[in-house]
Amino acid sequence: MTNAQRSLSHLDVLISGASVAGPALALNLQRYGARVTVVEKSTDLRAGGFAVDFRGHVHREILTAMGIWDEIHARQTHMGRQIVVAADGSPRVDLPSEMMSGDVEVPRGELAQIMYERTRDDVEYVFGDSIATLTDTAAGVDVTFEAGAPRRFDLVIGADGLHSHTRRLVFGDESRHLRFLDHYVAGFEVPNDLGLDRTGRLYSEPGRAIALGNYDGDPDRAGALLVFRSEQLSYDRRDMAAQKRILAERFAGMGWEAPNVLKALEDADRVYFDEIAQIHVDRLAQGRVALLGDAGYGATMGGMGTGVAIVGAYVLAGELALAGGDHVTAFAEYESRIRSFAKGCQKISGNVGPFFAPATERRIRSRDRMYRLLSSRLMGGFFKRLTEKAATDIKLRPYPV
Repeated sequence: MTNAQRSLSHLDVLISGASVAGPALALNLQRYGARVTVVEKSTDLRAGGFAVDFRGHVHREILTAMGIWDEIHARQTHMGRQIVVAADGSPRVDLPSEMMSGDVEVPRGELAQIMYERTRDDVEYVFGDSIATLTDTAAGVDVTFEAGAPRRFDLVIGADGLHSHTRRLVFGDESRHLRFLDHYVAGFEVPNDLGLDRTGRLYSEPGRAIALGNYDGDPDRAGALLVFRSEQLSYDRRDMAAQKRILAERFAGMGWEAPNVLKALEDADRVYFDEIAQIHVDRLAQGRVALLGDAGYGATMGGMGTGVAIVGAYVLAGELALAGGDHVTAFAEYESRIRSFAKGCQKISGNVGPFFAPATERRIRSRDRMYRLLSSRLMGGFFKRLTEKAATDIKLRPYPV
């Protein structure tokens, strides 16, 4: 197949979502000449978010091919050790940086910015809008938008996260695909009262935990991560006041820095709050519509979701190029190559809630003993290989350049 045949310049592709998976696919499709539009319901590129890490040779190979490996390193957090503490702040377990932060770690917002800057001159970004309806036809996908004029695209890719609207429109209600893992997580900014400098602290009580971390060296601010065990709750995702009330109730009476964290919560103008869950779909494509990243195989946290999204974007674009834009062939190959890899990474996320917030004091002590052993010099290499196993469990095809 010639380079001309590998070109995707004849394809108009709509990507829903501009967090990480969307810009990653846009960057890869741009390399093959596709005409790409990214629609994002937020009014601008979303900053902030948790730090995300990459580990192993597969992530490095793909990020290098995408041309962003060096820039990720230039913006990395340089996060140091994270310490599990007792109620009085004394250390219980000292976790080395590579255990929690991989080979390289970067703030999610910085990663999105890197890919946006690489694509914005050739990719059409439409902020403050979202897909209203999708009609898949033999000639293309007819799309109506909440604000913009209707358009037709050759392909539509749902890269709009765990609660994907695209998935709901094409694959059915979220309740069919979301598997709740008995925990919730919240994140927001707090004053850096502990004077942390690119380090973190984690305190757990039965069924709840608070982690504080400083990822950017700013002496005045830190990030708080709250995890608690719970039955599935009913709440409005747009009602931040209600989410704050839930957190205040669940963390009332907790020790360590909890009173200061809850005080900061009252004043927080941005709060991330979501269930810890996984997405399981029967298929990743239907007709001319496919799912990418968290929309198709997501995990709220702990499942290397960003790394999986980057791999998925690279594979999807590469398969489209190899198939000359034939979406039937490309989508089938994409699904066969990414599904087992994504499921392997998802399995890790099933332990993230119990890791942060073990259900009993006995389980907290057991966790601490296990991680004390795994962080020892004797076991350090074994643990690194263990955490890289899922991240590297895919054989990449030699996609055209």
